[in-house]
Amino acid sequence: MANERIESHFSEAASVLERFRSDAKNIAAVHSAGDLMLSALKSGGKLISCGNGGSMCDAMHFAEELTGKFRDDRAPIAAMSISDPSHISCVGNDHGFEQVFARFVQAHGKPGDVLLAISTSGNSPNVLRAAEVAKKQGVKVVGLTGKDGGKLAPLCDVEVRVPHGGYADRVQEVHIKVIHALIDHIERGME
Repeated sequence: MANERIESHFSEAASVLERFRSDAKNIAAVHSAGDLMLSALKSGGKLISCGNGGSMCDAMHFAEELTGKFRDDRAPIAAMSISDPSHISCVGNDHGFEQVFARFVQAHGKPGDVLLAISTSGNSPNVLRAAEVAKKQGVKVVGLTGKDGGKLAPLCDVEVRVPHGGYADRVQEVHIKVIHALIDHIERGME
């Protein structure tokens, strides 16, 4: 019984990934997102990423692979995640948790930059506020969403949606694949 439950996790994950992979519009969206990011970087812009919980970990992973190293040695690429605990606790305390990402984008986002906004539901209030501020400041928005895209979908210049209505962990598992594909696309484009 325990083995069947464990196997079901892998089976469901494979199914969600295969559904995403087999839809050409999803692959095209990842390509468009990567091109948007490359364009920003080649024009002197930077990438900013944000998300909550596991999505924050993904946002951090995205940025560190670009400033550090993904697969091959190369020059660092301008990327940062909104994950500084002192910033988050300060803004959360003084302005409310819904503003923790928006205030950072307001302070650091410039026209020509790209915000990678990650929300498995597409409805995280603090991610939505960040996307709204980004749009006002001329920062492009790439959204990684799930389910039906939520309220984040219409705020995105490019949305990459994992159309899975179940638990968020399955969406996050595809998000990390998308993030790795984006990093690879950016690295190759910057050569």
